[in-house]
Parts: sequence; C-alpha cells; structure tokens
Amino acid sequence: MATGITAVVLCGFFAIAATYLLAAHLHPAILISAILLLVATLSTQLLHSFARQKVLSFRPPKATLIAQGFLTYGPFLFLGRAWLGMPGFLAASTLLLLPAALAWPLFAAEIVATDVIVSELGVSPADIAYTTVATILTALVVYGLSRLSELVKEVDDSRAELARLAIAQERLRFARDLHDLLGYSLSAITLKCELAYRLVPRQPDRAQEELTEILQTARQALADVRTVARGYRDMSLAVEASTAESMLSMLGVRTAVSLNCGELPTAADTVLATVLREGLTNMLRHSKAENVEITGDRIGEVVRLSITNDGVGRTGRIPATDATGSSGISNLTARVGEHGGRLSAEIREDGWFALTAEIMLPASEDTLQEQQGALA
Repeated sequence: MATGITAVVLCGFFAIAATYLLAAHLHPAILISAILLLVATLSTQLLHSFARQKVLSFRPPKATLIAQGFLTYGPFLFLGRAWLGMPGFLAASTLLLLPAALAWPLFAAEIVATDVIVSELGVSPADIAYTTVATILTALVVYGLSRLSELVKEVDDSRAELARLAIAQERLRFARDLHDLLGYSLSAITLKCELAYRLVPRQPDRAQEELTEILQTARQALADVRTVARGYRDMSLAVEASTAESMLSMLGVRTAVSLNCGELPTAADTVLATVLREGLTNMLRHSKAENVEITGDRIGEVVRLSITNDGVGRTGRIPATDATGSSGISNLTARVGEHGGRLSAEIREDGWFALTAEIMLPASEDTLQEQQGALA
C-alpha cells in the first residue's frame, strides 16, 4: 500500500506538470517532445524512488541521476517556464541516492540553480520565491514518501524474519531436547539389550535384571519424549500474555490484554498459555495483523480465552485451522478437549479472526459440598 501511494502521488505530480505544458500553447511537435521528456523523467524518478526496495531487481547506477539532471535542466532552453516543476524531483533523487554529506549540499545547489534559471526567464521576485518554496516542498514530499515506503517494506520484512526466527528457535529447542534427554537413554538401552542378549543362554537371572533395567530406562525415555513433545509444561497464562504483549509491541502491533481468570490450576494454566502461544505463532505466520486483543474470563468453572486480530483481510486468506490440516491447531484442539473444553476459530462479522478456547476446571471442594447439599 505504501508503495502504491508513493507511485500514485508521483504520477499525480507529473500529471500537474503535463497540464502546465498543455497550457503553454506549444507547437505540436514541441509539445509531443515535451511529453516524451516528461515520461522519461517520470520513469527515472520512479526508478530512484524505489531504488532501495525489492520492487526492482537491481539498484540504479549513479549515472541515472546525471541523466535526470540533463532531463531537468536541458528542456528549459526551449520550454521555459512550462518546465518549472521538474527541479524538485531531481532534488528528491539527490537525497535518495547520495550520502547525506554530499546530498544536502547538492540539494541546496540545485535550488539555487533553479532560482538562477527562473530569474533568467524574466519573472518577478515574488514568482522566484514561490518557485523556490514549491521546489523545496516537492523535493521533500517525494523524498519523504519514498523513504516511508522503503521503511514500511523493511519493517514488514523484519516482522516476517522474526516469525521465521521464532520457528527456527523452536525447532532448535526440539532438536536440543531430543539430543539431551533421549541420547543417553537410547544409548543405554542399546548397550543393555546387547548385554542381555549375550547373558540369556548362560546367566538368565542376570539377563532378567538387565531386562528390568531396560524396561525402567525405556519408561523414562517415553516420559522424556512426552516432555519434549509438549514442551510447555508449567507455563503461566499471565506470564505468556505479558511476554506476548512486549513482543507484539516491538513488532508494531497494538495489543490489548485483559485477563480476569483468577488463579488457575497448573494444568489449565499451561493449556491456556499454550493456546495463546500457538495462536500468536499462527497469526505471525499467516496474517499481517495491526491490532490484537487477548481476553480471558472465568464464569464458575468455565474459563474462556479469546485471541482476536484484524490481519485476515490484509492477506486475503484465513489463518490455518484444524480443518486445513494444521497440526498445531489440531494438537491444541486435542489438549483443550482433554480438559472438557473446545477450541473454535472463526471470522467475525467485523472481519476480525477469533481463536477461542474454553475449558472446564476441576470442581473445587466448596463446589462439591454445594452440589452434595443440593442433592441432599
């Protein structure tokens, strides 16, 4: 969008310049030549405005700036005042392509050169002042819009890179945990199996002891696998929400957090924190949200967590849900289901995407006593 706005503004400036040429009542041959020069200048300016973005597959050489200089000042010889709108674009390109230490002195020199040319055309001092201000404003507006669109692109790329880094870090964690937790256990199982295999014919009692140890080691390895697969035991919803708010703020996403769940059992707290982390991970991978709302409420023994964002319409696609085969959402659905709850994902009427998890908490002793009293 930023790139499109910049291109539209540039084309609008040159359209105004074209009206000046039409109003000058030039000879048809000269008018056609002037229009062609205007198109060439516009093409050069677009090249310079998007020079540092990935819109183009190459960086324009400094020679194009020299070419724009000839396109800017040369036509004054036969077009006169009808060409007064062009120096501002050359000044903007100078700021965009050259280092600041060189660009700003050249910028001032181009403004002065424009004033000299205008004075040679026999205009009044008031017109010279107007032309000077108009040239400076045109240059700064074009420079500002071009830099803004460039920065927007850089922020968008950085945001995508942060999402990729988060995924890579999780993969590294998984690989590291597998190596640290299972490497020793599997090696021990292998060695003990070989030993038991050799002891069976000669020392069956000793082989039985080794098999018992192998069974214990295998059970521990299975527990380690579950630990790695879950990876989020003893997580806190409040801590995860605070971390998410800080991370999204650094990414430029406006985040509103409202948690009114009270103190939760460890298992329920971990499940909801996992839902929050996975939901935000999917959001960063599949959408370009600018606003996120995280709300948590508790009504009796039911806890409801909702994660909503406005990023669906900006990508033209719906974030992955279990219906599309997303293993992350499918795993969350299964884990929430273990707590007697449900997970839902939908696009609301206002266009926001909502991921909602509801779980049932174990009944407290007071609740059980009230239920028993009601039955009595």
